[in-house]
Amino acid sequence: MTNSKIIDAVRIQTSFLNALEKKLLVWLAERQPKWVTSDMMSYLGVFGAVVIATGYILAAWNINFLWLSSLGFVINWYGDSLDGTLARVRKTQRPIYGYYLDHTLDVINEVIIFVGVGLSGLIHLEIALLDLVMYLLLTINVIMNAHLKKEFKLTYAKLGPTEFRILMIIINTLFALIASLREFSHSFMLCGKEFTFSTLDYIGIVIIVVLSLMHITTVRSDIKGYAKIDPLPNQE
Repeated sequence: MTNSKIIDAVRIQTSFLNALEKKLLVWLAERQPKWVTSDMMSYLGVFGAVVIATGYILAAWNINFLWLSSLGFVINWYGDSLDGTLARVRKTQRPIYGYYLDHTLDVINEVIIFVGVGLSGLIHLEIALLDLVMYLLLTINVIMNAHLKKEFKLTYAKLGPTEFRILMIIINTLFALIASLREFSHSFMLCGKEFTFSTLDYIGIVIIVVLSLMHITTVRSDIKGYAKIDPLPNQE
């Protein structure tokens, strides 16, 4: 039963760049050397995540390492997005194996990236980890729905992983080029304690709020849907 649901799960991809990205990924997949495998692409995505984190950590010493992080986002996109497309183009899909490997590495990528951001000195580690928690909650919801109602919802509010990567590249570029943006700080008192937030702290808080709203809205909708699918039994 579980295996069938994984195989038949419908991918729901409605992001802004979806149509263009699909064509580009198929074009790239058709031009990969034969020795390049889907597994290699998956692990290339993890390597990209490590490059991202390394760039952020080194940015604590030199802000220009943000360019390295941006390169990492491109590498991560290339590997993480191309692995499944390569398998479909070559008709070498392994739904069970691929499902497990893909989602396991996705979670590892997310942890590596957000921890790297938190160690950059540009944002409080606690805020970066809260962003990670919210992102993981959405990831868990996607994985559960793949089993329970045979669908992979890869986008929320027309935004998916690719749009997230582009947003981070834009933020990296702005922070690398505009000194006043990365040097901004604001202090305030809360519950008798003084807090100092940077620009990226406030961006991180906005992301937490947005992801929280997405998660709450999605869970409420899913609960209503599952209640109809699985109603209470009649009790005498």
